[in-house]
Amino acid sequence: MRRALPTSFLSLLLATACVTINVYFPAAAAEKAADRIIDDVWRAPKPEAPEPEIKTTPLPQSGLPARLFIAALDFVVPAARAQGQQPNIDISSPEVQRIKASMETRFAALKPFLDSGAVGLSGDGLVNLRDANAVSLSQRNAVKSLVAEENSDRRALYKEIAVANGQPQWEGQIQSVFAQRWVAKAQAGWWYEDAGGWKQK
Repeated sequence: MRRALPTSFLSLLLATACVTINVYFPAAAAEKAADRIIDDVWRAPKPEAPEPEIKTTPLPQSGLPARLFIAALDFVVPAARAQGQQPNIDISSPEVQRIKASMETRFAALKPFLDSGAVGLSGDGLVNLRDANAVSLSQRNAVKSLVAEENSDRRALYKEIAVANGQPQWEGQIQSVFAQRWVAKAQAGWWYEDAGGWKQK
């Protein structure tokens, strides 16, 4: 009976450690995921990836004690292995892909207004009609509709990426990462908003 208590306590500690690993927000992985989506939406040319170098690690002696030791390590410390792996953000869900495709289709119509400065990248990861005077009266309603549709897709994208990764509480952090990456990858001459107001890249 006395031995059961420490074992239960150890199990609880291991379970808590796993939960802590799962809720950690991988900011670097989120930036890479954002860059991939933005490149696809804005049709940016992708650099060719170098061939991965394959490294071989010599296996330990195949004796029974070595195999038992490795099996014990695999059983006792799976969380330690998980920590050694590079965290990833999943952007392959059907809903994320559907939203991205919608944004890709719209970009051809939105780009001229980004180029002219009529529409700018807002500081919260959305787009805004920055200068209505840069748009003719006959086009103004169409541009407002484009902006509203784009913002609807962007909000849905941030939410769906968080949901697809099983961490809905990440939505705000994902939106913040995208807000920075949209600006970082914007073309020269486009307008973006920061704490100091509108600026031209």
